[in-house]
Amino acid sequence: QVQLVESGGGLVQSGGSLRLSCAASGRTVSSYAMGWFRRAPGKEREFVAAISRNSGSTDYADSVKGRFTISRDNAKNTVYLQMNSLKPEDTAVYYCAADPTFWLHTLPGRNNYDYWGQGTQVTVSS
Repeated sequence: QVQLVESGGGLVQSGGSLRLSCAASGRTVSSYAMGWFRRAPGKEREFVAAISRNSGSTDYADSVKGRFTISRDNAKNTVYLQMNSLKPEDTAVYYCAADPTFWLHTLPGRNNYDYWGQGTQVTVSS
């Protein structure tokens, strides 16, 4: 079973950038499709981005397309979320998640992740 630890959150002004990292341990992250989710205060958890095992496929929520980029470095057992042009509405706890899958190129369903990290807080001030 994989353990996931997020880092890189913090306080940033509107229009700024942050890069979140998700470090995996216990098993190699290359065995998993990976995703990022977020939960804003008083709201349901929502999908942000996903990446396939071989980085050949990615998916983004409409609200972050063109601003956020998901990537992975399987050699470092780490997944990243580069967030640019941040807005106050991006304020949330961000979670990474892992889906064990045989398929290298496909993405899981947005509700199909088995393992979750504890989250990292991102706060965007206006």
